[in-house]
Amino acid sequence: MATSVTTRASGARSAPDAPVTARRSWFRSSAPTLTFLGRRLLSSAVVLLGATFIVYMLLAYALDPLEDLRTSTAPNKEALIEARVRALDLNTPPVLRYFKWLGGLFTGDLGTSWVSGASVTSLLGSAIPSTVQLVAASTLLAIGLGVLVGIVSALRQYTRFDYSVTFLSFVLYSLPSFWVAVLLKLWGAIGFNDFLADPHVPPLWIAIISVVSAVLWSSIIGGSTRTRWISAAAGLVGTAAVLLFISSTGWLLNPSLGLVGVLAIGVGIAFGVVALTAGLQNRRALYASLTTVAIGAALYYPLQYAFVGATTWLIVGLGVASVVIGLVVGRLFGGYDRAVSMRAAAITALGVGLLIYVDRVMAVWYAYSNASQINGRPIATIGSQTPGLSGDYWVETLDRFTHLLLPTIALILISFASYTRYSRASLLEVMNQDYIRTARAKGLSERVVTTRHAFRNALIPLATIVPLDIAALFGGAIITERIFAWSGMGALFIKSLGAKDADPVMGYFLVTGALLVLANIVVDFVYAALDPRIRVNS
Repeated sequence: MATSVTTRASGARSAPDAPVTARRSWFRSSAPTLTFLGRRLLSSAVVLLGATFIVYMLLAYALDPLEDLRTSTAPNKEALIEARVRALDLNTPPVLRYFKWLGGLFTGDLGTSWVSGASVTSLLGSAIPSTVQLVAASTLLAIGLGVLVGIVSALRQYTRFDYSVTFLSFVLYSLPSFWVAVLLKLWGAIGFNDFLADPHVPPLWIAIISVVSAVLWSSIIGGSTRTRWISAAAGLVGTAAVLLFISSTGWLLNPSLGLVGVLAIGVGIAFGVVALTAGLQNRRALYASLTTVAIGAALYYPLQYAFVGATTWLIVGLGVASVVIGLVVGRLFGGYDRAVSMRAAAITALGVGLLIYVDRVMAVWYAYSNASQINGRPIATIGSQTPGLSGDYWVETLDRFTHLLLPTIALILISFASYTRYSRASLLEVMNQDYIRTARAKGLSERVVTTRHAFRNALIPLATIVPLDIAALFGGAIITERIFAWSGMGALFIKSLGAKDADPVMGYFLVTGALLVLANIVVDFVYAALDPRIRVNS
């Protein structure tokens, strides 16, 4: 009896200590990661400090802010030179000026542009959002499309599709960006705007495009000869039907998906997502995804009323709500692997929500393209917005899209080629590993082998490239911004360097350098997330 009482008392004393023990256990397990992160941040700060010193010295000795005054014929030239020397503190040695700049950095003062008189902080505050707006969509699309096409190319190794992708990748990789941008302005904007005057597709072009589509789908899907012919026939008939519909109805002049379009494309998204993530034999995942499509179709007309006073936050909230609905539907269908159903349903719900959003943007196309400021030529070639154009959220969104279209495509084409080659080579290497052969020997389907065993490991080499590319792009796509008259970080750098304005150049370098340093740290953690054998520690 005494032993029994002692055991219960011991249990009573240990219960309150359980949270403390859990916290201590978490701290002990997290301590190596926190130590590693602290050491990396400290070393990165030292590297960034040394880099800023070197760049400041180079600018101090390479740039001459008095160059325009030295050749001036103004009668008060000496007074102007003296005033600028005092304003820029040029009598102070460059090393001391650097430490003054560094002191201002710690207080949040990055200096002032002597050309415009604006603070560097305000210049960066206007340039960074513009660059983010430009490169965010292009980077995400280039990564997504590049990885997807590269994986399909690897799975179809030594086929016509693989050879075509390889050839196209090398061609795009070798093209100069300024030439691609100029061609896009010529054919993507001027040519398409001229085509919109009479959007009729000639029968010959319908036949050519349909045949190319048939060959493309046959190569992508592959399989037996019968499967290839069925895929080619479906691609041929489907493409020809779509082109005939667009040409005969003038759909491009007043485009719309409508409830039928959202429902049809949504069903296609559901089948595609389930085929990739769970397999069509997983009926629970398929029914959950189709249910989210039905819910989206049911909410199509009620959402039109919610869109009347739309704002960015409302759209973001609706996007989050669509994902939550997909997760709930997937969980309700349950099953032994409900996580798969939840993932498939959530992705499908987000896709259907995006279709409804795109359909609502299309609704203002006719009014937008016929506005006096647009004059029937909606695809813009320069700038980030149309001067003098006013409208609600949807008009502003469409105007932003038409200005982003060409520079985004230019950046995608250049980045797409490299991501395709990297992902193809990486997956081919992984598919020859012993554990892949073992998975196949166990009887697993090729979809499971590829998506659950090979794909994750194939992403490891890309983990080194993608964060660094993203950080570098935030420094501004200098050539693209120049050609399309986009006022981003690249334009700020070129303008400031040409004007011998050192402070904005230092602000530009500080932002891009800090992002690159942080990207290197992110790479380590992405490696650890993709490969369980890798641990970040001190």
